[in-house]
Amino acid sequence: MARRDYYEILGVGRDATEEDIKKAYRKLAIKHHPDKNPGDRTAEEAFKEATEAYEVLKDGQKRQMYDRFGHDGLRAGSGFDGFTGFDLADALRAFMRDFGGFGFEDIFGVGSTSRGARGAAVRGQDLQVTLELTLEEISSGVDKTLKVKRQVSCEQCGGGGAEKGSGRRNCPTCHGTGQIKSVARSLFGQFVSVHVCNTCGGEGRIIEKKCRECGGLGTVRGISTVDVKIPAGVSGGNYLTVRGQGDVGPRGASPGDLIVVINETEHDHFTRRHDDIIVEVPLSFSQAALGAEIDVPTLDGNTSLKVPPGTQSGKVFLLRNKGIPHLNGYGRGDELVRVVVWTPSDLSVEEKELFNKLAKTRGEKPPKTDKSFFEKLRQTLGV
Repeated sequence: MARRDYYEILGVGRDATEEDIKKAYRKLAIKHHPDKNPGDRTAEEAFKEATEAYEVLKDGQKRQMYDRFGHDGLRAGSGFDGFTGFDLADALRAFMRDFGGFGFEDIFGVGSTSRGARGAAVRGQDLQVTLELTLEEISSGVDKTLKVKRQVSCEQCGGGGAEKGSGRRNCPTCHGTGQIKSVARSLFGQFVSVHVCNTCGGEGRIIEKKCRECGGLGTVRGISTVDVKIPAGVSGGNYLTVRGQGDVGPRGASPGDLIVVINETEHDHFTRRHDDIIVEVPLSFSQAALGAEIDVPTLDGNTSLKVPPGTQSGKVFLLRNKGIPHLNGYGRGDELVRVVVWTPSDLSVEEKELFNKLAKTRGEKPPKTDKSFFEKLRQTLGV
């Protein structure tokens, strides 16, 4: 099977700078790192492939040989024969060598095996909830109190996980370090690999007698109330992150976050288009022909609209600044009012006579139709 081009793997051009290569690799490495994709062989292979490409292209001499001779330039006689046996240990070592100090606790979570620090408690899980909002709430902004089912601290043991009167002792597997170290030899030479201890989960200590209420976890299932402030102008699919309101971590570890996803409920009258809103308003024959001043609904209540004489069905009127406020900005969208002439279906004898007279006076054939609603809408919006 032919090996992929290193520039293609990293998604950079052949004129890419060293900084471009470094940024591209870091992005791919974070995406496919084994700590973020446990047990995923495809991600592991992608991580190794990206690291191999990075190791060649970041080095001026190796890159020059690769540019001239391709993969063959890294084999016999080139001094770079080692890449034919590049394994996961090599990839992890290379990654941590150049990026180990970039704050991967935030990227991979507090319990990442890349850290291997003693007492490293696993961070609580993030939670996600969907919040239904009306257009009126979106228009004005709103404060909401949510009830969230989550892991909360166990009252029986105070979140420590141990039965009252019981203590904790050093883990017999890692002897209190929270880490398991192993020495391996690779094509780069000998190096030490560090992994989180599976027995104690990296904490370095184990519970002598587990709490009967929580089974030693330190958390139990509960319900919490969370207050969130929704700014005006949000849209369906937007989300807010409420720090520390996810599941509480085991045995006193830091909690996860709560992700609040906005869902915009369908409105009875208004249709939203970005920050503009569209509404249809009925007109009688007489109002359309003679003109009238009518009440039009807006998100802030009714407002008055003057309809000129001779208004055709489908005419679109623009109400400035009556739409949705711009999120995190100034001003707001507009309201588009489409008037529709209402045709009565139960005419009285007198009304029929009046319409017959009108038909004889005006003729039965209507004039050519005006522009369609969507043409008028595009014209009004300038699109």
